[in-house]
Amino acid sequence: MQLSLRLSAVADMVTEGNRLVDVGCDHGYLPVYLVMNKKIPKAIAADIGEGPLSRAREHIGRYGLEAYIETRLCDGLKGIGPEEGDTLVLAGMGGPLMERILNEGRNALKGFKEVILEPQSDVPHLRRFLFDNGFVIVQEDFVKEDGKFYPVMKAVPAVGQDLGKKTVPWTQEEFFFGRYLLRDRHPVLKEYLARELRIREKILARFAEEETLSGEAIRRKKEVEEEKRQILAALKQYEGK
Repeated sequence: MQLSLRLSAVADMVTEGNRLVDVGCDHGYLPVYLVMNKKIPKAIAADIGEGPLSRAREHIGRYGLEAYIETRLCDGLKGIGPEEGDTLVLAGMGGPLMERILNEGRNALKGFKEVILEPQSDVPHLRRFLFDNGFVIVQEDFVKEDGKFYPVMKAVPAVGQDLGKKTVPWTQEEFFFGRYLLRDRHPVLKEYLARELRIREKILARFAEEETLSGEAIRRKKEVEEEKRQILAALKQYEGK
């Protein structure tokens, strides 16, 4: 079986030999793929909805993997024990929902060695949330699929880690766009930045056409100008490439 590009990026970050917990598993594609390719020994596919979980069971059964992948109906990590997994995956949901799941599942969370996230909104805030809650981001990827952009990141507990240079505080641009994506001058990030720059320039051009601006419009204009400045600062990383 083949995964989508975004789930392939998630799968690539899973440490071989780890037990997986996939929260919000949908069809269960990720655990099935990882078990079939012998990257993980076992998994829990969890979802809050009986419908998605039923589809996951069908998919798991199709490949005869019931002995290796357990399905579990639960809200986030509320039905997961603290020693049941090594790798936690949260993919295909918004950043605020991920933060809620991590906040409410702190008891289970302390047993995981790594957390792999594929947020679909509020990404800068999620990066800050991880650092503020005892994690450090150690790996990032960025994929484009069907015209949409998907950031993927791996975080590990900061306690007990030999972090070395990773302890250097992240800049504002790094929280916005990803330290490792910028460091590696990731080509998909460059495409994303170029698109975001065009969007901001169009918005500012519309503001320039107005003779007078309301207080709210002035506030929004300043916000967009700051966003444009952040994007241009990030794009400078790509100069000469």
